[in-house]
Amino acid sequence: MDEENKMEHKNPAFESLDILISRWKDGTFGEIIDDWKWIFGYSARYKGAIAFYIILGIFSTSMGLVSSVAGKYLIDIITGYDTSRLWVVIALMVGSTVFSLTFGSIISRISTKLSIDINNDIQADIFDKIVDADWLELNRYSNGDILNRFNGDIGTVSGNAISWLPSIIIAVYNFAATFFVILHYDWIMAVIALGSAPFMLLMSRFLIKKQRDYSKKVREMSSQLMTFEVEAIYNFDTIKSFGIAPHYSKKMRWWQEKFKDISLKYNLFSIKTNILMSIVGTLVQFAAFGYCLFRLWTGDITYGTMTLFLQQRSSLSSAFSNVVSIIPSFLNSSVSAHRIRELVQLPREVHIPESSEMDRYVSEGFRVQMQDVNFSYVEGTRVITDSAFQASPGEIVALVGPSGEGKTTMIRLMLGLIRPQNGNVSLCAPDGARVAMNAETRHLFAYVPQGNTIISGTIAENMRMVKEDATDQEIVDALKVACAWDFVEKLPETINSNVGERGRGLSEGQAQRIAIARAVLRDAPVLLLDEATSALDVTTERMVLKNIVRQHPNKTCIVTTHRPSVLNLCQRVYRVMETKVTELSEEESSRMAMDF
Repeated sequence: MDEENKMEHKNPAFESLDILISRWKDGTFGEIIDDWKWIFGYSARYKGAIAFYIILGIFSTSMGLVSSVAGKYLIDIITGYDTSRLWVVIALMVGSTVFSLTFGSIISRISTKLSIDINNDIQADIFDKIVDADWLELNRYSNGDILNRFNGDIGTVSGNAISWLPSIIIAVYNFAATFFVILHYDWIMAVIALGSAPFMLLMSRFLIKKQRDYSKKVREMSSQLMTFEVEAIYNFDTIKSFGIAPHYSKKMRWWQEKFKDISLKYNLFSIKTNILMSIVGTLVQFAAFGYCLFRLWTGDITYGTMTLFLQQRSSLSSAFSNVVSIIPSFLNSSVSAHRIRELVQLPREVHIPESSEMDRYVSEGFRVQMQDVNFSYVEGTRVITDSAFQASPGEIVALVGPSGEGKTTMIRLMLGLIRPQNGNVSLCAPDGARVAMNAETRHLFAYVPQGNTIISGTIAENMRMVKEDATDQEIVDALKVACAWDFVEKLPETINSNVGERGRGLSEGQAQRIAIARAVLRDAPVLLLDEATSALDVTTERMVLKNIVRQHPNKTCIVTTHRPSVLNLCQRVYRVMETKVTELSEEESSRMAMDF
């Protein structure tokens, strides 16, 4: 993990400044500027609201200062028994306070709304780009990393994209205005008030490394504990089946103790740090208080002026910290923006506009054809070598072979998720028209992948994933083709019955049949079944495939399987072994079916 990504948010101003300087020296400062240009691209959509936000912030700060000064005069009036201007000062003080609170609330409301709007804008844009990113390039990132960038990093950027510029202007204005208010009454007090904040900041520079190390250990331990929790919950069935729940309970407590130990160490360090910083702050406060008492004793200032000094000294220190903290905020947003831009800049999938011309052949069906295909996920490690394949309308064609030899890779090539390094994978129409597989041909395929792909919700919602406007009758008809209606109709609410995540509440065979029904409902001319009937009994499996062929005679059906019952229904069988795809003769197919 790079240094910028390990920074802490608690006063890492000097480290952030060091990073900015080093970036300037090594010529990579331009990357930060590019990152912020990208952020401002979203901010520019809300420039009117940002300007309004700045005006409100300055006005609210001014009203706060007016309220403080009015408080000074109110105290002076009361202590001096001068009541002639009492109600004027009270009205001014109350009015400015109300204004300050009102505008502060409005600013908070606007800031929150803008932050949500820009977060939604960025997430929507990034989601579209991720969905359209090249499959191979996108799979270089783990799902957890993508989710972290999609939520955490976008949250950081959206939180600062709107507020960063207003925060600078408002913080600088607040600091300058507060300083000059104190300076107007006493320049020595202004120096004392100004000196406390940078002194405390200098002290924090010596503590930041240890603080960061502790924080890093806590984050790492938190991640390890969360990983254990997620894996345990995901594998509850396995844990229960093996009877090892006590072992996992013991392990859970072990991880909790480790997390508790490092958290308490960090807490103790934080307590010591806060005590030290509080002592320094108290010493400065005593210095300011002592100076005010001396000035009050000599008759140079009033009680009201003393109260104003002490109040604004604290405000000035906070304002100074706010100004300085902008640097790490600026850098953190840059780091997050850079991580998001890495996803945005992934190459797009291949889109061939001419693919739309194939739509007019949907009713006639398509031939899926591969010629002289070579493919590797990693350079130098061949998965498919000089191979050919063909499946025509009305056929069931099988892909067989040992696990891990490339059957699923063949399916990905057909879907255009990946592209061969050599050769071609084409979709061919009856009149000879053809187009290379790409993102635009994917709507002509229905796909049932390996594993359980049922999502939480109703059966109807699962079905309508592929056809939003499907009627209830169309859903029922598709369920009948997949031999799923016989158990769905017995459910309390039939197709409107709820199922849990990953089909919880259904057997594996039932979940598979609903997934097949979903592909049937899509009614695409090419159907891909990747081990999609593995959980079905032989009779049901044969009935499902026969139903599909009978009701959709022009459909091209391609299955990857190990089941002999499927091979007996296939017009052709291809074996994928040792990177080669070979068509088997009828005799070889029959012998293979018998050997299963």
